[in-house]
Amino acid sequence: MEELNGILFYLIGVNVITFIIMGMDKQKARKKKYRIPERTFWLLAIVGGALGAIIGMQRYRHKTKHRAFMWGMPILFLVNVASVLYLLYAN
Repeated sequence: MEELNGILFYLIGVNVITFIIMGMDKQKARKKKYRIPERTFWLLAIVGGALGAIIGMQRYRHKTKHRAFMWGMPILFLVNVASVLYLLYAN
């Protein structure tokens, strides 16, 4: 049970951070300021933040014209889910 709590705490944190950074990048885009590199979003998605990226994309209408993001983030979300299930049930 403690392992599950740790995983959930981590996933909530990384997804909230990804969502916030997606909103920050959208604001920077509107103001034509220095942008957050796309590789940052990919890295966050790979380490568990894909759901936060997907929700941020929908909420802020950001990166929705990028095919790589529209296909890649849902695929990474499925990888995230499979990874968590593996961590929980493989032991």
